[in-house]
Amino acid sequence: MGLAQYSDDGMFAPRKIADTLRTTSEEVARTAGLGKDAVQRKDRVRSDRTQRRLREMVEILNKVEPRFGSALMAYAWYRSEPLPGFSGQTAMQLVRSGRAEEVLDYIDAVDAGVHA
Repeated sequence: MGLAQYSDDGMFAPRKIADTLRTTSEEVARTAGLGKDAVQRKDRVRSDRTQRRLREMVEILNKVEPRFGSALMAYAWYRSEPLPGFSGQTAMQLVRSGRAEEVLDYIDAVDAGVHA
């Protein structure tokens, strides 16, 4: 997933992310821990919080996509695979609770051969 394909005017565009993942903008919002308004109202889409959450989700998907072979499979992992060492929580659950950096660190650790 190239970052440019998910942006409009230098901002992450929920609709473009949703199109790639074959889902809705509302679902993208939910999986990033945002409300529906965050992806429907222009001022909310441009907010720091919305852009940060969308960026975190895309960064995680970009890191794991090569393992799974497609953005769709990476998205399925993000939503449904419990991560060891995180009490059975998925990457999506961790991102929704503001712990995206821990997910990225976990992925880096796995890539480095350290098992959580």
